[in-house]
Amino acid sequence: MSWGTELWDQFDNLEKHTQWGIDILEKYIKFVKERTEIELSYAKQLRNLSKKYQPKKNSKEEEEYKYTSCKAFISTLNEMNDYAGQHEVISENMASQIIVDLARYVQELKQERKSNFHDGRKAQQHIETCWKQLESSKRRFERDCKEADRAQQYFEKMDADINVTKADVEKARQQAQIRHQMAEDSKADYSSILQKFNHEQHEYYHTHIPNIFQKIQEMEERRIVRIGDSMKTYAEVDRQVIPIIGKCLDGIVKAAESIDQKNDSQLVIEAYKSGFEPPGDIEFEDYTQPMKRTVSDNSLSNSRGEGKPDLKFGGKSKGKLWPFIKKNKLMSLLTSPHQPPPPPPASASPSAVPNGPQSPKQQKEPLSHRFNEFMTSKPKIHCFRSLKRGGATPEDFSNLPPEQRRKKLQQKVDELNKEIQKEMDQRDAITKMKDVYLKNPQMGDPASLDHKLAEVSQNIEKLRLETQKFEAWLAEVEGRLPARSEQMRRQSGLYDSQNTPTVNNCAQDRESPDGSYTEEQSQESEVKVLATDFDDEFDDEEPLPAIGTCKALYTFEGQNEGTISVVEGETLYVIEEDKGDGWTRIRRNEDEEGYVPTSYVEVYLDKNAKGAKTYI
Repeated sequence: MSWGTELWDQFDNLEKHTQWGIDILEKYIKFVKERTEIELSYAKQLRNLSKKYQPKKNSKEEEEYKYTSCKAFISTLNEMNDYAGQHEVISENMASQIIVDLARYVQELKQERKSNFHDGRKAQQHIETCWKQLESSKRRFERDCKEADRAQQYFEKMDADINVTKADVEKARQQAQIRHQMAEDSKADYSSILQKFNHEQHEYYHTHIPNIFQKIQEMEERRIVRIGDSMKTYAEVDRQVIPIIGKCLDGIVKAAESIDQKNDSQLVIEAYKSGFEPPGDIEFEDYTQPMKRTVSDNSLSNSRGEGKPDLKFGGKSKGKLWPFIKKNKLMSLLTSPHQPPPPPPASASPSAVPNGPQSPKQQKEPLSHRFNEFMTSKPKIHCFRSLKRGGATPEDFSNLPPEQRRKKLQQKVDELNKEIQKEMDQRDAITKMKDVYLKNPQMGDPASLDHKLAEVSQNIEKLRLETQKFEAWLAEVEGRLPARSEQMRRQSGLYDSQNTPTVNNCAQDRESPDGSYTEEQSQESEVKVLATDFDDEFDDEEPLPAIGTCKALYTFEGQNEGTISVVEGETLYVIEEDKGDGWTRIRRNEDEEGYVPTSYVEVYLDKNAKGAKTYI
């Protein structure tokens, strides 16, 4: 099977076919190039995805990743980063082993094809030239024969005419002979050229063209083999990274299997354990006998000394758990939002901007921690305003529950010990250097290190004093934790004798539920007003009366403490107007109330309702 013998007359078609083969090769190169771009893009997106979900350094989010499930997630992100690297390897290998190699081969192939078809055209032109020479000699031979025949006929005519002179007859005979000689010469020339053409034609169709077409065939077959090898390389490049990708996936599985739910549960205990004891039983108060009211150890003392039952954390007053009821006013006081409300959505349709930009979340302590702190801490409470807005953290962490305080103090002691060790290592290094200087004065002046040595020693002394201070606090806390029940009971009352001065000092900063601050005239009235407010807050069973209704103009997701979620078109009760801070307090039912942005609702006030403003 040879193109030279089978396709001897298909020169133009072979030229088109070989050009098509080169186009196919270039098309395949373009395909592989686009695949490498996809691999790079995919790897970049995977890396960005892994980076996006990595915890930020020195943030609260980083502290949360101490749990095994979160550590497994971090391992998954790292494995995905390595997974992305394998796709980059695929792209690099395909570019170097396929694209670059084939691009160079295409250039060589084009040059070889050009050379082969140039030789073919040259052979064609030669045979065409020989054919033209043959045609020219043939026509000349034909023309000379006709001329000789006419000259012979003319001579015979002149010879038969009696009126023609002998000289004219002789002239005609000579002319006829010349023409016959020319015809013979043309015949000989034509015969020679014909033999030469037949030889050239035989060489052209049986030697030159088969050789040229054979080279073209071999060139085309090499191209086909080359593209096949490139396809194998294409698959092999992918296959080479499969084991590494498998290891990445195995790493993800291993990370998932390392999750320990028991360990995470223990970490939750360590993170949030307060160290408080559960409240004791409420003692029965017998009003049938004129006797002094007894107060349970864990109750909330009444500073006014009236006959009203004492409130106890976690206990019931008039049939309700006051610290956890949503409609309780103290709850609203501690959790109502005091950040600017979010603006309404830009479009009327909530689907376009469902919630609008949400108000920034404030970092607040859990409510239970605030009450625990309120009930058990020393005279360092900074009143409602500092509690709610998270005032400055005391140096001894007295604002934290006992167990959390112990952990913080232990952590601080460990940090100080590390600093002391670092300073001691530095002092030892300076001392050794000083000894070297003493033995070899030419290396340096030993006295130049005295100032640095004194400074390091001073730092060590300061750190030791600081450590002793925190160790003392730690010992105090650790001494309380095992047998602290009696002390906790003594401190469980909110307004006992030792806490009274603190309340007097901080009552001026008391913040009202509507966000304003109440200024009292004297310390005496401050204690009275605050205690009265507490009793009224906790003993008032009646919810705030509705002063009107409102209709939600947009959907609002109440994600912050003190807010409530509403749906567009929903009708609710208004129980407190906007006090100028951009929030309106509403109620859905007896157990659901909270604040929503004023701009998100349309308010219809009842003019006859108590507390409603009259607009003129």
